[in-house]
Amino acid sequence: MLRFAACIAAFLAVSVAAFAQASPPDYEEWGRVVLRAEEAIDNNRASEAAMDELRNQLEGWRSLFIDEKSKRRVSVATVEAQLDSLGPVPETGEPEDVATERDLLDKQLAFARAPARRAELAEAQATELVRAIDTLMRDRQALLLIEPGPVPINPAIWAEAWRDVERSLLHVALEFSTGWVHEKNSDDFGKYLPVILFYLGIGLILIARGGRWVRMGLQRLLENREEVSAARWVMLFILSFGQVVLPMLGVLALTRSVYATDLAGLRGDIILSNLPLLTFQILVARWLGERIFSRFEEPLLLVKLTPAEKVQGRHAASALGVSIAANTLFSELARYDNWQPEAQAVVFFTITLFAAVCMAALSQLISKHGHKMTVPEENQRTATGMVVVFLARFMLATAIVSVVVGAFGLTRAGAFLAFATTKTVLLVGFLLVLQRLVQKIFAALEGRNDDEASLPAVLTGVFMIVLSLPVLALFWGARVADLHELWGRLAAGLSVGGMTLSPRTIILFFLVYSVGHMLTRLSQSMLRDNILPKTKLDPGGQNAIVVGAGYVGIFLAALIALNVAGIDLSNVALFAGALSVGIGFGLQTIVSNFVSGIILLIERPISEGDWIEVGGEMGYVRDISVRATRIETFDRTDVVVPNSDFISGTVTNYTRGNTVGRIVVPVGVAYGTDTRRVEAILREIAEAHPMVLANPAPGIVFQGFGADSLDFEIRAILRDVNWSLSVRSEINHEIARRFVEENIEIPFAQRDIWLRNPEALRGEPPLKEPPVEMVQAQPAQSPLEPDLQDMPGEGDGDGDGR
Repeated sequence: MLRFAACIAAFLAVSVAAFAQASPPDYEEWGRVVLRAEEAIDNNRASEAAMDELRNQLEGWRSLFIDEKSKRRVSVATVEAQLDSLGPVPETGEPEDVATERDLLDKQLAFARAPARRAELAEAQATELVRAIDTLMRDRQALLLIEPGPVPINPAIWAEAWRDVERSLLHVALEFSTGWVHEKNSDDFGKYLPVILFYLGIGLILIARGGRWVRMGLQRLLENREEVSAARWVMLFILSFGQVVLPMLGVLALTRSVYATDLAGLRGDIILSNLPLLTFQILVARWLGERIFSRFEEPLLLVKLTPAEKVQGRHAASALGVSIAANTLFSELARYDNWQPEAQAVVFFTITLFAAVCMAALSQLISKHGHKMTVPEENQRTATGMVVVFLARFMLATAIVSVVVGAFGLTRAGAFLAFATTKTVLLVGFLLVLQRLVQKIFAALEGRNDDEASLPAVLTGVFMIVLSLPVLALFWGARVADLHELWGRLAAGLSVGGMTLSPRTIILFFLVYSVGHMLTRLSQSMLRDNILPKTKLDPGGQNAIVVGAGYVGIFLAALIALNVAGIDLSNVALFAGALSVGIGFGLQTIVSNFVSGIILLIERPISEGDWIEVGGEMGYVRDISVRATRIETFDRTDVVVPNSDFISGTVTNYTRGNTVGRIVVPVGVAYGTDTRRVEAILREIAEAHPMVLANPAPGIVFQGFGADSLDFEIRAILRDVNWSLSVRSEINHEIARRFVEENIEIPFAQRDIWLRNPEALRGEPPLKEPPVEMVQAQPAQSPLEPDLQDMPGEGDGDGDGR
């Protein structure tokens, strides 16, 4: 019966919800809400709570109007699609039945558009009212900050301020004492006493010893270890959270024990309800101080400070947490007991001064650490070091300004500035600690122990920074309603050229595209490893198919992602057309190389592994991409050649299709040698080499009569031209060996010297018409050689005297 009743109740709830969704908004009631909102905005007298309640009502109505507009949009789109199917009205007229159908559809379209237009107008009205309330609340907040109050450094108001604080504390004590007298005479007190003592004991033990236990455990795990692995570092970091968790559990147990006694009055309830938050603020600040200014030799976060400076940093961080907790507690008490402005000025200026002193001390330590973050080679601060130094200077400036402003009566502004900066500093420290944790987690997953940040770790850090921006905005005065309104605008999307971009659209696009990209890479791997090796295609053709499949897959993945995300391709085509002008002028070289790369992959005039020569560079093709081709030269250097050079220039491919190629080995013999005998010897040498093909047979060519020798050439076809240099070397070695055995001389060059004045050599006076005498120089036998060493002569300039 219970299950049946539950089913009936669920059915009724769904039916009521469906009926409520189907029913149109009550515009009469909406009119009354509008009048009430306009009156509240014009009078500007409602409290903050009342304005928040009114704003929530307006947001509810706006959501109702948005739903109504979305629901009506479907019916409007349906009628418009029917009209589009009829097409435009012909100039010659149309049949009567078609005209009747068109008129009926026009009336239906007007009837369907009316509720949607009314909902749209009401939505715009609600949006403007919400914006007006937000502006009003921001103006109130700004006026509250800049409103001058009593000067807190005036000793005349100190006594009155202390009386308000003392009265609140006495009321708290009086409530507890009254409750104790009442509970002591109650029978329930004895019944709940064991429970009270149990929670009280657990709370006091965890508060007093929990943090020390965790610290001792960390110290024991770090003893006698020269290096801490990444996995162990992560474990130690997780264990360090016990310094916050255990005392928090103790505070919760202590709060439960006090509530069980029923001793707390109204003010005690304020303190107890805020006690977990106050404890959390203190413990988190202390935990951050322990992580940033670690007391261990193997710190969890590297800070370049001395041990004494680290102690100061830990104390300053804990004191900042205490100042934040004190500000939170006294704000609640001042609001409940309605403290006088003098008491608020003195108390909150004192807390602000304490926080400013702690911030100044921390800024000095952070600045020292930032100045030591330098690049070893350049002796210049790193980018992170610059950010740290800037943060330290900002903290110091804020501390000074908050104290000065508060001292002159702007206590609220000074407190706001000081504690907003304090919370910002703690948030930045927390993000730095988490970023180090993320780096270590990825290092442990990759099997590393270094501190190098991988790309996933950096992206995760950026994502954490983006998530922390709303919290940072709340620290600096933003309201939750402001953030909600901003998120609503982002969710609605940004219209650019008729195309709406929203976080949902962008995330959906990247998700679908990522899936398509992964499927494309998987298909390429299957083609490359499993399918194409079983075909008769050469490696170049296989590579062309794999690359082409990759481009087609990526293109299809982009189209599908655009379609699924709901992005109109006509708008994308409009942007592409606008960008084509810029591409035509500024990126024409890149586009030319891209098109040339596609042509190379399709026509395949060159393939990977080919021996080519292009633009004066010779080597093997190692990689063909869409923009350029990488060639490995014979001296093992890589040359990147743009693909357009292969299409517009001359390319020599020595191994296109096959590796068969010809070599030519020149050789010269002395005059008087039997040429037929030389031809036979060279033929034997060529035919005996294993790399030389027998068909076609190698040829021996008697080229002619050279200046110094009879010139011959061996022309042979090799089975693999890649070995041409080694084959040519081996043939030359064999020629030298056979010529020595056959007493065939390989000549060297000889030159004749012509002397215009030979009589100068004998010391005779020059003749009027000196005869020209030809003297043949003989190596090392001429009696004139000692006299010819310093004389110029006519020759080829090689200085060998022959």
